[in-house]
Amino acid sequence: MKTVKSLVLGSAAAVLAVGGAQAADLPIKAKAIEYVRVCSLYGAGFFYIPGTDTCIKLGGYIRAEAAFNTNNVFQNQTNGAGGARNRLSNYFTTRSRADLTIDTRTATEYGVVRTFFEGAFQFTGGTVTGSNPSTFTGDAIGGGTLGVFNAFIQFAGFTMGRALSQFDAPWANYPGNTFDGLPGGGGTITGVNQFTYTADFGSGITAAISAQDPTLYSQSNIFNTGGQTAAGVLTGNYGTASFGGNVAPDIIGMVRVDQAWGLVQASVAAHDNHTGFNGATEVTGHPADKWGYAAQLALSVKNIPTGVGDTINVQGVYTNGASRYNFQSLSPINYAMYGGSNMAGAYQSLGFAGVSDSVFATGTQQQLTTTYGVRGAFTHNWDPFWNTAVYGSYAAVRYNATAKALICNGAGIVDLKIAAANCNPDFNISTLGVVTRWTPVKNLTFSADVAWTRLDQKFTGTAVAPAVAAVAKPAATYQLKDQDSVSMLLRAQRNW
Repeated sequence: MKTVKSLVLGSAAAVLAVGGAQAADLPIKAKAIEYVRVCSLYGAGFFYIPGTDTCIKLGGYIRAEAAFNTNNVFQNQTNGAGGARNRLSNYFTTRSRADLTIDTRTATEYGVVRTFFEGAFQFTGGTVTGSNPSTFTGDAIGGGTLGVFNAFIQFAGFTMGRALSQFDAPWANYPGNTFDGLPGGGGTITGVNQFTYTADFGSGITAAISAQDPTLYSQSNIFNTGGQTAAGVLTGNYGTASFGGNVAPDIIGMVRVDQAWGLVQASVAAHDNHTGFNGATEVTGHPADKWGYAAQLALSVKNIPTGVGDTINVQGVYTNGASRYNFQSLSPINYAMYGGSNMAGAYQSLGFAGVSDSVFATGTQQQLTTTYGVRGAFTHNWDPFWNTAVYGSYAAVRYNATAKALICNGAGIVDLKIAAANCNPDFNISTLGVVTRWTPVKNLTFSADVAWTRLDQKFTGTAVAPAVAAVAKPAATYQLKDQDSVSMLLRAQRNW
């Protein structure tokens, strides 16, 4: 029996071995290798996503920078601890950023379908608020922040999602500067939610109509002077903030002509000012909505006689009830700048100012605020490696007579003992700067930017101010006076 069993098992093993050998001898079809192919349809850097007809391009930059004599990297010492100019003020502020862009495009019967994403991971040095105790605000150890700058879809002429406002000039906030905070025109460099249709008429002529979310980028302040306080006025807040919910998008129209010599662009915006209530509850009533507007003209001239690649970029804007289209999203809208004083009895000098879209009080209607401004730059290329830009900006804020009366008769102005004849919330803000850039190798740039800012405020005389704990200022008499600030921004950036 054992002999038979062994014979059967041995025969089976032999059959399996022969079968296995035959199977091993059969040819096996190798899996096709999908190589990454260059996509030349949309310019350099695109390649096909394997297995699809969609092209993709990855990009971005690494940036390291330090701003001197300011508590942020956006603008000069114009408010907060920086504007205090004491031991709470930073001698320097640093920031590191990694930016990533993802651009995809697919050809369809409706034209190109495009998606675009830009995100920034960054770490910014902080600032100190108050003294004894002090509070540090800034990114945590091992932390940082993530910003979504762009996230949009483009299809058949439509743009849907977060992108630069159609109101902006092509250079957004930067006619030639690296400091972010210049007023004098629109600027949404970190994108704004929108639904836009763009028509291309050929010969470099395009036009767009857009509905954009006003919540963060198109609102400055709506002051209810019934809640005005002395502490608020000292920081440029002439009343309590009074915003209602979102009821209407901003409507943007734009026409642009691109030619070999440069471009010209005209843009307009309509903005609904929708307040909250007069008081803490809905039974206190509210003023009616008022629509504001903005109009901007931008011009760029290329290859001017001063040198190859030299450019002039300039824009001008006028707003009524839509001040953010002048004081762009990275510009300050509240100013509180301290300085020295030679006035007898004055502890120091102080300049404060505030930007608003409208002003009201219980029983009144909204009084829209008017602004106008200009910014521009001339960029000269010394050689292929060095260039210098001289830039500047100017913006003016004007309150009508009714708004001035509401502000100047508010409880805060009265408590500060600012005489009616010395009260005028109008102001001008101007900046002049120069930046030089060195690009030793392609896509690596080092720059130094020096900017001077002047606050030309219209209050005169003195203010008897309470203590401001956030910036460690004592209760004292302050001379109301124009203020100046000078800051420098050093930057290294590698694009890829």
